[in-house]
Order: sequence, then structure tokens, then C-alpha cells
Amino acid sequence: MATQTIQEDEIISTGGPENQEDSEPLVYLDQQAEERKLLRKLDKRILPITCLLYLFAYLDRSNLGNARLQGLPQDTLGGDPTGELFGWVNSAFFITYILFQVPGTVLSKYFNPRIWIGCSAIAWGLCSSLMATAHNFPGLVVARLALGAFEAAFGPAVVLYFSFYYTKAEYGTRIAYWFGFAAVAGAFGGLIAFGIDHIKASIANWRLLFIIEGVPTVLAGMMCILILPDRPESTTFLTPAERKLAMERMNRGTSGDVGRVINRKHVVAAFLDWRIYVAGVIYFGLNSALASISAFLPTIIATMGYTNALAQLMTVPPYAVAGTVLVLTSYTSDRLQTRGILVGGTCVLGAVGYLVLLSVVHNQHARYVATLFITSGTYASIGLVIAWFTHNMGSETKRATGIPLFGAIGQCGSMLGSHLYPLTEGPAYKCAFRNLTVTLLMLPPVCDSTIQASFRWHNRQRDRQYGTVDPDERVDTTELADKAPGFRYIP
Repeated sequence: MATQTIQEDEIISTGGPENQEDSEPLVYLDQQAEERKLLRKLDKRILPITCLLYLFAYLDRSNLGNARLQGLPQDTLGGDPTGELFGWVNSAFFITYILFQVPGTVLSKYFNPRIWIGCSAIAWGLCSSLMATAHNFPGLVVARLALGAFEAAFGPAVVLYFSFYYTKAEYGTRIAYWFGFAAVAGAFGGLIAFGIDHIKASIANWRLLFIIEGVPTVLAGMMCILILPDRPESTTFLTPAERKLAMERMNRGTSGDVGRVINRKHVVAAFLDWRIYVAGVIYFGLNSALASISAFLPTIIATMGYTNALAQLMTVPPYAVAGTVLVLTSYTSDRLQTRGILVGGTCVLGAVGYLVLLSVVHNQHARYVATLFITSGTYASIGLVIAWFTHNMGSETKRATGIPLFGAIGQCGSMLGSHLYPLTEGPAYKCAFRNLTVTLLMLPPVCDSTIQASFRWHNRQRDRQYGTVDPDERVDTTELADKAPGFRYIP
């Protein structure tokens, strides 16, 4: 009897055979709960400050479109009857933005993320505010060049920073939240400009616009230095257990760098990867549309018969719709773990909008609805492309090089977009609408299909040669980056 009692006690103390079988699912559920808790904690700390900074970044780079209707060309550009000087002021930003993206993002790996991102915000906020002091074309150009240099240190660095904390099943939606604030900036920019139009001040309204939108950026940069978490392995924002879980999440389907290191072989690998250049062509077409719509949407709407002040206000709905479409498509791509098909579809949506502007002349309601298509298709496509390539480069260093590399190629399209609306072609702007229709319909979908086919082919080849793998299993990409046998692409 004693022996029997001991055996029963042992069964009770160990939970019994059935409970032992259930222990693994219970542990799994506990980890899921801890992961959800960590994700909420990260979202509350990371998303508000980075989204706020991108809101200010986009306000500061795109407020020229609003300033144009508030008298900037008359005050500083001698009236600019052709619109070419304004086009060069707008595109000056992209010269330094293109040149500094790759070195800036690679170098950011040597620095604390909150210091790097926060200081770049303070610097570009000062540049934006000082644009209010410009009195001629050279002054505006110098301010825009400096603005582009400091924003180049911000955007790609944040895209890289998100990959430290978010898995590929979460990343697209977070990028959508962040990039969506470019659309929010477009909406807020119109509201702010509309309000400033009704202010009677001792300085020109466009100068007041630069000050009101520039100074808060400096304050937000200071906030960033205080609250943004460092890298997962070193941040004091997380407990030791949370840091361990964050590191495990960082290495799902890949392997992240530890500490402030740069793998020089992966820098070279990024420059030799043909898909990054094809992605750059996609980004080129999208940024041609984005830059032109950002700078000239108030002008386009004004051609529909609205006053300048009301045109500022009418820019709000297209950006609001664009932000909604961006989040929905990115969330869908995260759930389905496919991005290429959605990139092609949203590009076509934007192209349809330009086709309507090109072909419909007298129906102003249809033309206004077309602007909703343009902003929705363009913003959604760019958010998807950023998310698509971030987790398809295999290693942190390759991401730090590849993201700004295709971004720099794409920003050449922004320079093109800045010159597509000379006043001599208004109010029809048929040449601009025709060029942007072709750019969106031809370049991105063709390139997108090519990259998709490549990703799917490589996945099938590796499955045949090495067998299928768990998509969340850690893969050693230290030597081969995304060419590692266990690595699988998101098509």
C-alpha cells in the first residue's frame, strides 16, 4: 500500500502523463502571451515618437506646395513666371537626400539609434525653420540642400530600426503606420496652410508656415533622444527577460547583428544584388508620382475651379483616404505573407487616377475623385515596397545598405516629379499626367513581376535541395546573408 501511495503521489506531483503531454502547448501559450505583452509595450514607446517625427519630416519637405500658393515665388523668386525656379528649389532637397542615404544609414549602425534619429530631427527642424529667413533663390536652395542631408539620416535609419524589434509578420503594418503619417502630413499641411491663410501677421504667410512646421520638429527630436529605446540587446527600457525575447524575435527567419558592427561583405553583397536595383526602378516610378503629388496637389485642385485657400483645405480627403488604404493593404500583406501582388495592384490604382485626370476635362467631381486614387495607390505601393525588401535582404548590414540604395535610386524619381508641372503647361498639365500614367503603369508592375518570379524560384530551389524549413527558425546568415540555404524570401 505504501508503494502504491508513493506512486500515486509521484503521478500527482508530476502532473500525470496527460498533463505532461499538455505542458508544451501551455508553455507555448505562455510565450505567446508574453510576446503580445512585449509587442504592446514596444508599440507604445516606438510608434508614437517615430510616427510624429515622420509627420514633421514630411511636413517640412512638402510644405513648399502650400507655400507656393501663399506667395513664396513672388517674394523670393522674382515671380517665377515659368515655375522652373520653384521646381529646382523643390528638387534641391532630393540631391543631398540621395547622396547621403547609403553612407548615413550604414554609419547609423555605429551609433545609438535614439541619438542618431533624434539629432537628425533637431538638425532638419532647424533647417526648415530657417527657410523662413530666405530672401532669394540661393538662400532657399541652401536650406533645402541641408534639409535633405539631415532627413537622409532619418528615414532609412528608422526603417532599419523597426527591423530590430518587429518580425516579418508585424513589420509591414508598423511601416504602414509610420509611412502613413506622410499622408497625415499632407492632410495636416493643408489644414495648417488654410489656417495660416486667415492669419494677419507682420511677416508673409509662407514664412510663418515654415516656422510653425519647423520648430515642433526640434522639440520632437529632443523627445526622441529621451524616450526611444536603444538596440534590443542593450536597452534599459526592457527587463532582462523581455530583452531575451526581443532578441529571439529579431532572429526569426534570419540572424541579426549584435552590437554596433558592420559586415563589409554584406555591404558589397547589397551593391551586387540586381534585385535591389530593380526595386529602385519601382521606387523611381512611385516617387515620381509621390513627389509631384506632394508638391503640386494644391495646384492641381486649384485648377478645378477652387480658390487657393479652399484648394489647401480640399487636399485633406485624398491624404486621409490614402492613409486608410495604406494600412489596410499592409495589414493584408502581413497576414498573407506576400507583398508583390499588392504592390502591382496599388500601382495600377494610382495610374487609373492619372488616366482620369488626363482624359476627363470638364467633370471636376470625377477629377477630384481621381486624386483619391492617385494618393491611395502611390502611398500604399511605397509602404509595401519598403516592407517587402527589408526582410528579404537576410542580414542587418545588407539591410542597412540595400534599403537606402534602392531608396536613393527611387528619389531620383522625386527630382523628376518636381519638374513635371511648369506653369506654362497649366491648367491642363497633360504632359505631366501622361508621363506619370506611363511611369506607374509600365515600370513598377513589370519590375514587380520579375522580382516576384525570382523570389519564388529561389524558394522552390532551396526547398528541393535542402528541404522545407520553419519560417520562424533562426537561420545563420552571417556569411551568405539572404543566400543562406535556410533563408526563404517573402514573394
